[in-house]
Amino acid sequence: MKLLSVVIPCYNSQEYMRYCIESLLPGGENVELLIVNDGSVDRTAAIADEYAQKYPTIVKVIHQENGGHGEAVNAGIRNASGLYLKVVDSDDWVDTRAYLKILSTLNDFMVEEKSVDMILSNFVYEKENAKYKKVMKYENVLPEGVIFSWDDIKRFRKGQYILMHSVIYRTQLLRDCGLKLPKHTFYVDNLFVYVPLEHVKNMYYINVDFYRYFIGREDQSIQECVMIKRIDQQIKVNKLMLEQVQIKNIKNPKLHQYMLHQLEIVTVISAILAIRSGTAENLSKKKELWMYIKDKDVELYRRLRYGMMGGLMNLPGRPGRSISVGAYKITQRLVGFN
Repeated sequence: MKLLSVVIPCYNSQEYMRYCIESLLPGGENVELLIVNDGSVDRTAAIADEYAQKYPTIVKVIHQENGGHGEAVNAGIRNASGLYLKVVDSDDWVDTRAYLKILSTLNDFMVEEKSVDMILSNFVYEKENAKYKKVMKYENVLPEGVIFSWDDIKRFRKGQYILMHSVIYRTQLLRDCGLKLPKHTFYVDNLFVYVPLEHVKNMYYINVDFYRYFIGREDQSIQECVMIKRIDQQIKVNKLMLEQVQIKNIKNPKLHQYMLHQLEIVTVISAILAIRSGTAENLSKKKELWMYIKDKDVELYRRLRYGMMGGLMNLPGRPGRSISVGAYKITQRLVGFN
């Protein structure tokens, strides 16, 4: 059995997928690379097949009709044979030394017959034209060098959260929790991280800058102008997070606090996109989202709506919206995200 399955969703990725794949090949026979060609119409399929032919014991290609990023991840989970699973998008890459350290740790778990539900590491925002590279670290929150539980974590800062880039899940946990991402929907990485969390009993943090998260392509889904055009999908994912995890039923106070923290960030992004668009239609969608949350869970609504971030996103009138945008821009600069 392989230590790690790496799922690489690819859609028209011919320009950059080689760099991603090459960064993952140093894992050798310990790793299974699952390249999922999600209905590409360029040379993605041919490049994927080329790697499968060259590295038949490492690379496996899955060709499927276009189903979107979520369906590509679903296909990877279905076909994975590794003990652990990582998703690496085709325009991103990994650091070799950090990668080998992570694989060594996974091997130690296997040899010592230790089962860990989630492994966390740092990721770097590889933002084009940025003066410095923002690194998302967790050393202030998570213990190092030991297997730990939710009881052992400290409080996450505003703007510090777990993304798909920082997480490796135990493959069977993803299957057991019934994770299934929606088709033809952007921003499902939020669901990939969020939904399994309540099933995670133990974790391990490796303090290395492993994942390199590229930001800069004009058509990238996280570009603000693109996100505004796709605000319906952002709100859809926001609602699915509410539907698929009942925060009020989570008993562990530290896990409860973190789940609230993550949901708050996603909801704030939904709200600010509506404000930034400036259209009456999208402002109406923002109001409807808050009503949806209130109908689902009044206590949760109060925590989100009247917290610091929720309050800033709901200041009345045009002057209030200007303050909301200003606060968001400051957060962008401090945190380093788009």
